[in-house]
This record gives sequence, structure tokens and C-alpha cells, in this order.
Amino acid sequence: MDVLAPPQYHRFSRPGPEPMSGSELPAYSRRQNTHRPQPIVRREPTEHTFVLTEGKSSPWITLKLRSSAKSSKSLPTYFEKETITGQLEVNAERGDSIQAITATLSGRIISGAGSNDCFVFLNQTLPVWAKSLDCPRVPSPSEGASSTKLLGHCVWPLSIPIPRTVELPSGGGDVRSYRLPETFLERYTKVSVQYDLTIVVSRGKLRSDNVLKTAFGYVPSSRPDAPSLLRQLVYQEKLPLPSPANDPEGWKTLRPVSARGLMFKTRPVEARCTLALAKPLCYTRGSVLPCYISLEGRESAVLDVLANPGSILVKLRRRVRFYNQATATRKEVSWNESVEDVGTAVWWNPANSGSDAYNRFLEGEIHLAKDLRPSCEMAHFSISYYVVLCPFKAANYSSDGAALLSEPVEVATMYAKGPRPNAYAPPAYDSPMGYRDDLSHVQHML
Repeated sequence: MDVLAPPQYHRFSRPGPEPMSGSELPAYSRRQNTHRPQPIVRREPTEHTFVLTEGKSSPWITLKLRSSAKSSKSLPTYFEKETITGQLEVNAERGDSIQAITATLSGRIISGAGSNDCFVFLNQTLPVWAKSLDCPRVPSPSEGASSTKLLGHCVWPLSIPIPRTVELPSGGGDVRSYRLPETFLERYTKVSVQYDLTIVVSRGKLRSDNVLKTAFGYVPSSRPDAPSLLRQLVYQEKLPLPSPANDPEGWKTLRPVSARGLMFKTRPVEARCTLALAKPLCYTRGSVLPCYISLEGRESAVLDVLANPGSILVKLRRRVRFYNQATATRKEVSWNESVEDVGTAVWWNPANSGSDAYNRFLEGEIHLAKDLRPSCEMAHFSISYYVVLCPFKAANYSSDGAALLSEPVEVATMYAKGPRPNAYAPPAYDSPMGYRDDLSHVQHML
């Protein structure tokens, strides 16, 4: 499975009533699949070639890697549990001065240009060849690599496992195990996570070493837990999504909050808002984050304004937090943060929602970009996400700019086991800012 580009999800309309609750569902049996399953076609690994010539007519060091990248022009890319495989070739002629050859796997968090702005969290070295016969070596089919001097064209097969976790000291002084973060590099974020594979040919004291280095991409494997049984059935049968009242196990209903503001700059108004998010609170990038909101108020005209799909602003907010030694004049200012909204919910009025003059119910979802970086945490770096209920935005309505509610969520790279989520947003609601209110009747009522 290509984790970076999950398969497209289904879109369909929402006719008919909501599905029944889990206790009211009739018994059903699993359909027997009469179609022969199609064989899984796995893409052949992509080969990448890196060379070091140093003025010679032909390369004297060649590194060939096989990876899961889509193109040989891209960086080599490896997923969690994969092994870096390839081949190292050295045209040594008479390698009298070569003392050793090593391959080093490294991971760094880079937060600036200074030497103190780089934190190495992964450093793993594989001895490939050494002049001394007592040192470990990678077995080679080349006869010229069997003695204490390299002679001619020498080849070594490489197989370097990437660890899933690293042990690092935490802030409390103890040592914790952290999962490796995904490669991270963005133009406007002043921190990056970079992985490198470095080949070093060490020579004698009077000659400098030769270094061949390449960056590579790393993608961790993380998946949400399975949703409620009723939600799984709904996804499988392509049915409308049940509300929190009909599937309480499938939603986390957040604490109610009051939205207070002014209509036409003079009239105080208020509504009680309750936001619910689909459980578990971990969502696969490239899919959707289902939402549900209810609004309660004593004035129907106010609810007409606030319960408009274009008035409700629910954002997916990302926070990147990192430690920068250059700013550490005091401990409390050494941490830096970058906050960005990376998704906005679209809303619609569902059929048979149960809305009345004093209660409104809307369904929504946040579309997660397929290139969102997954949630992660390390000693010097973290990526976290929050669903934020922002102040309502409507014509002739104003309020305090502070967020009404915030709930932490996680972003994963793989789908949960079982049926995959469906997208429910009607095409007309794909752009939440495309709706324009007509408040002439509301102004008359207020």
C-alpha cells in the first residue's frame, strides 16, 4: 500500500432516514464473496544510483539503493519495517591507503544554521570493510576484498535495517523510547527532520577521507484503532452516518460552549453549541474527519444565522514544536512553536436531522490532505493536531476572536483495519466560504 497516497474514498448522497442504533439493528449475515479476489500487484523497487568520481573519467565509488520511491529521480524512500538494501562498488585499483569503509545511517533534527542547532537522534554504523582481518566485514563476492588491501573492482551487498524506535533522554532525566518521526521539510517552518546514508572511505593520516552521502525519506507506519461496530457497518454498506444520539460509542461529544456576540453591532445574542468528533480521535491522512454540531437557542432568527453551513468555522490546527539551542538564553524561551491551520470543516443540513425552531443539527467533515505529516513526539521535536471551534463568522455578526473550544487529535499514515471511511459532504458544500447569507428577513425579525 502506498501510504503517502491512500486510495480515493467514496462520495455519495444522503437520502433516507438515519440508520438505527446498535441495539435496534437487525441481525445480518456476512455476504459470501462469489468473485475471485484479484491478486495484489506489487511495484518493483526503484533503483537509485549515486557516484563519486573525484576527477576520474569513471566513478570510483558507486552506491546503488533500492527503495519504495515512485521514481529514480526522487529521494530513496523507506517505510517503517523496511530495510535499506543495495550495493556498494569501489574501483580501488591498488587501495594501499584505504584503512576502512563504513556505512552510517543517521537522523537529525535541524533547527538553525549553527552547530548547536542540530540534534542527532539516530546514528547507526555498519562496518563494510577494514584493513585488519580482526575487524567485522560485510561478506563480498569480490576476490579483491578478501585480503588486507583492496584490489580492483570490489562489490559489497548492503542490507541495513532501519530501527523503529530510538532511546533518548527525556526532560526528567530518564531515558524514553521514541518512534522515529517522518522526514519533515517545509519552506516556512524553521525546523526539519532529515535522514542520511553516508559511505566513508577512511584513509591514512596524510590523506583525507572520501565521503559519498545521500538523504532519504522515512515514513512511519501508524493506524487508528477500529471505529464502533455500527460505524464499520455504515462504512461497509455505504449508509448515512449515524448521529451521536444513535451511535454514542462512535462519537466523542465535547463539553457544551456558549457562542456570544452582537447582531448588527447592537443586539446581544447567544447560542449553546455542542461539537462531537468521530471516535477514535485518530484519523488517516488522505481521508476525512467526521464532525457533528448542535446549536440551541431561544431565538430562531439567531439560529438561522449561526446554523448556516457557511457560518460555522471548525479548523484542524497543527502545532510544530522544537527546541532551538541558539535561543536558549533562558530555559523557558528555548522552545519554538509554529502553528498553522491545515484543514477546515465543511457543513451541511442532513435529511431528517430533527432540527426545530430552537435546535439545529448539522453534519460536517474535515478533509485531511494526503501529505499531512503524522503526529509524532521526540525529545526535541513534536507535531500535534487540534480540532478548534472558532468564533462564528456571518454577515452582521461580530464576537470575540478567541477560540470557543479545542480538542487534541492525531493524524496517522495508514487506515484502520476494516472498512475505510466514506466522504459524505455534498458537492455543493465543498467550499465552506462559497455560501453567502441573505439576512434581510433576519434583520426584520430582530
